[in-house]
Amino acid sequence: MARIAGRFRRAEPRGAARAYLLGLLSSVERKNCWQLAEQAGLARPGPMQRLLRYARWDADAVRDDVRAYAVEHLGTDGAVLIVDETGFVKKGHASAGVQRQYTGTAGRIENSQVGVFLAYATSRGRALIDRRLYLPEHSWCSDPERRRAAGIPDEVQFATKPRLAGEMIAAALDAGITASWVTGDEAYGQAPRLRAALKARGIGYVMAVACSMRVRINHGRTAVRADTVAGRLPATAWQRHSAGNGAKGPRYYDWAWIHIGTGGHRHLLIRRNRATGELAFYLCWSPIEVSLSELVRVAGIRWSIEECFQAAKGQVGLDHYQVRHWTAWHRHITLAMLALAFLTALAADAAPHHPADPHHPARSSDPITLTVPEIRRLFGAVFHPSAIPAVRLLHWSNWRRRHQATARRSHYRRRTTDESAG
Repeated sequence: MARIAGRFRRAEPRGAARAYLLGLLSSVERKNCWQLAEQAGLARPGPMQRLLRYARWDADAVRDDVRAYAVEHLGTDGAVLIVDETGFVKKGHASAGVQRQYTGTAGRIENSQVGVFLAYATSRGRALIDRRLYLPEHSWCSDPERRRAAGIPDEVQFATKPRLAGEMIAAALDAGITASWVTGDEAYGQAPRLRAALKARGIGYVMAVACSMRVRINHGRTAVRADTVAGRLPATAWQRHSAGNGAKGPRYYDWAWIHIGTGGHRHLLIRRNRATGELAFYLCWSPIEVSLSELVRVAGIRWSIEECFQAAKGQVGLDHYQVRHWTAWHRHITLAMLALAFLTALAADAAPHHPADPHHPARSSDPITLTVPEIRRLFGAVFHPSAIPAVRLLHWSNWRRRHQATARRSHYRRRTTDESAG
């Protein structure tokens, strides 16, 4: 809290922010304003709701603090910035940016919001350090009344997801973050402007692309599909490398790379699943000569952001919010990012300086290092005693049921009015 306390002008929102963070770090089932207020011992959810909606504080300034905090605790050589998006399934049409759209969270088209995120990953850990709410062009950007109702600032205009990613990367680099690489999935690898912007900044990239991506071989003279290139490679072109450790040990794949274009630092990287033969493709550029193993390392790190999303949603309630307003969304997401960065920093600081050989874990009888879920469990046990007075449980039960009755009456009244009008 000392890192962000100066962002709050008054004691009340500062105290509410601390209680909010403690709630996000607790074992409460759903981390929305109601349950966080109950966890904090408050009589009403009002202080939490005001913190997200009306209190005077700058979520972007706190985001800057989160970014600095993550780099301070996780920073080391070989840092990688990762861009990706995640969906937040929602009901209704009033939440800022919501519409029916594809989200990988559900694996299909759903009524949802989509957030584009930037993660910072090193050998010490990974954390989310920036966020942008994607605003669909036709259903939101061109509807002034809908924008006004959701509190979307006038200066916010339509931007593609790769453009949002580029803005976050530029902001991180401008803030002094030292990173050797950027990586992302096909949605970002297929964006030539993003790749060009990274090259102009002198930062290398390993970006996933589709098998249909056309690359130029033979010193740039011949354009050919990536999967066609893979099919022409001799058996000697493939090398076995690990893309990093997974839950069951090193993730070994067959890898091949070829020079593309006219420069010496552009490559097409190809990954082949040793069991199924499935292929994946990456466009790579680096300001200096690098090895195949280095490109493989960066390609493997891309999955770190998926782990961040899983931890953020499962441990600190990234997707538990019940807010519709543009400002409230950014404030909740930022505080959840701070809670996750805090847990990640604790895990990094608790890790031994000389870890056991990851390829032979059975050689050591020591327990595994502290994980984010285990640290949150221990933290919650210290700061949130399990015994809750019965009077508090009854109070909140009565409050919830009264609120739900009011909402039900409102729904019934609206439906009756609609039917009468029809």
